[in-house]
Amino acid sequence: MKRYLLLTAALLLPSFVFSATELAVEVDGAALRSSDLHLKITVGDVPAGQEVDVSVGTTDRNLETFRLTAGEHEVTVEDPGLGSYKGDLVVSSAGAEARTRIGTLPDWFSVLPALVAILLALFFRDVLLSLFSGVFLGALLLNDWNPFAAIGRTIDHFIVDALIDPDHAKILIFSALLGSMVGVMSKSGGTLGIVEWLSPYATNTRRGQFATWMMGLLIFFDDYANTLIVGSTMRPITDRLRISREKLAYIVDSTAAPVASLFPISTWIGFEVGLLAAAFADLNIGYDPYLTFVASIPFRFYPLLALVFGLTVALSCRDLGPMLKAERRAFRTGEVLGGAQTALADYEVSDMAPPKGIKHRAINALGPIITVMVVTLLGLYRTGAAGLERAADQSLGSWLREVFSNANSFDTLLWASLSGALVAMALAVGFKSLTLSQAMSGFVAGLKAMLLAFVVLVLAWSIGAVCSELHTADYLVGLTQGFLSPHLLPVLVFVLSAAVAFATGTSWATMSILIPLVVPILHGLATTAGHMPGDSVYTTLLLGTVSSVLAGAVWGDHCSPISDTTILSSMGSGCDHIAHVRTQLPYALGVGFLGMLVGDIPTAFGMSPWLSFFLGATVIVGGLMWLGKKRDEPEAA
Repeated sequence: MKRYLLLTAALLLPSFVFSATELAVEVDGAALRSSDLHLKITVGDVPAGQEVDVSVGTTDRNLETFRLTAGEHEVTVEDPGLGSYKGDLVVSSAGAEARTRIGTLPDWFSVLPALVAILLALFFRDVLLSLFSGVFLGALLLNDWNPFAAIGRTIDHFIVDALIDPDHAKILIFSALLGSMVGVMSKSGGTLGIVEWLSPYATNTRRGQFATWMMGLLIFFDDYANTLIVGSTMRPITDRLRISREKLAYIVDSTAAPVASLFPISTWIGFEVGLLAAAFADLNIGYDPYLTFVASIPFRFYPLLALVFGLTVALSCRDLGPMLKAERRAFRTGEVLGGAQTALADYEVSDMAPPKGIKHRAINALGPIITVMVVTLLGLYRTGAAGLERAADQSLGSWLREVFSNANSFDTLLWASLSGALVAMALAVGFKSLTLSQAMSGFVAGLKAMLLAFVVLVLAWSIGAVCSELHTADYLVGLTQGFLSPHLLPVLVFVLSAAVAFATGTSWATMSILIPLVVPILHGLATTAGHMPGDSVYTTLLLGTVSSVLAGAVWGDHCSPISDTTILSSMGSGCDHIAHVRTQLPYALGVGFLGMLVGDIPTAFGMSPWLSFFLGATVIVGGLMWLGKKRDEPEAA
């Protein structure tokens, strides 16, 4: 593939110039210097249906001539050979002329905004600073290094455009309503009601660990709520059963992010679907982002296998390495917290904490959750079935697949989240768990808890737009042409995603940085290899790549000592944070490498993800039963 170089407009205002009334020209972002030059040309004052010759060139030579009618046209000058040209781009027709000044940049500048965002995230561990810096740098490149123009375009072009996009607005509203629903559920005692409902079943070590794992699954809608509620509620029970704080923290951590990232209804989904929607829109890929999210679940081997590993550890009561030592200490001495260890302070969400004295009713949480599930399914069916006719010989399964493929997931999620929030309010007030004022307080607290996610999401959309205008993926695909197979991309993306998440300590920042990059790269590599959107190979590779970003982000998050969920797991469980990291790291690393070997690599070459999952689960169960030891077994001499 041809090497791509960058072309940027050098004006302070957006790069379009009107000359007379007949012509206008606009450079489509940063066009490619040595390959394709993308332009938008507007032709006026021409009779309907009549074609005119429109020439595109520099001040000293013509590049190409097009036959155009009246109106706006997107045209491409293939391989213009501009070299290091800096000057006017001239569009002319029958005496009319439009000009815009252009300049050239080295081709590798196209990766700078994304690279700067990643490096700043690695060094400063601040997702807002890193993403905003990447957007600003992109605006600098697109505005001839003029800082005043760049700051203006950062706000009025990239950020504003990200906000006013209708699909983006729907995702923000959905996430806000779902966060508010979680706030009301927590404040009305609903989430604690679910936890307390299961607590009596934890009467021995196996049941205590299994109850903790089950609660981690049930509180699937938010990883923060999961770690804090499950850890703090189960801690007195596991202490009584002499289960180490390290084991409690591990079970809590190994269910929180994996469950929230996998479940189709959680505070994560709006964020993930929003990133996918923006990437698909930029590439004009006709995949529904929500249904793609659901279809990618079987390919997320690390979260799936982490859940299997946690369940196997809980039921078998077998452990390895540092975790086995911690369990033996707790069992033999009763020290659930090592003598030299210091527990992190317990974390309490005061704004969403239930008022003292109210009954913790599980229905206050189950009602809204079930409402969201039911409305989501009904909405997907209603929007998908509209305008479709089922053939007489069409099976129900085939019909439903067609319906859900045609569904409007954005509108459906809006209906579901609003319905869930209203039901949460109604149950809280109806059962007199909260006054209307208290319910509104929980609603607002849940909304405020999502604010940072909103800012990160908008900046992620913005840096995705920057990468699109700079044609970053085109350049990277050009570099990898000839030696990077699209079949190797899922596993490489998994490792890269884990590395970024490990260094930054946040899954969301990792996803926001990488998804706008890797989806276009996969698209370019796959189409170059002859696999087009819609065919089975393209779909498999897309699902594998998308899932690798999401799964790798969770893996790196689990291994990182600065991860927010890792810290919150230590807090909620009352565990020494370094002890939690030290005991969890071998488990997380083992599951991650296993996921790559049996999942990411073979599925990219056609193996069924369900077969890969079965193989991974078999290795986990067999390996723990063979190598793991129970805490009451004597140590080897």
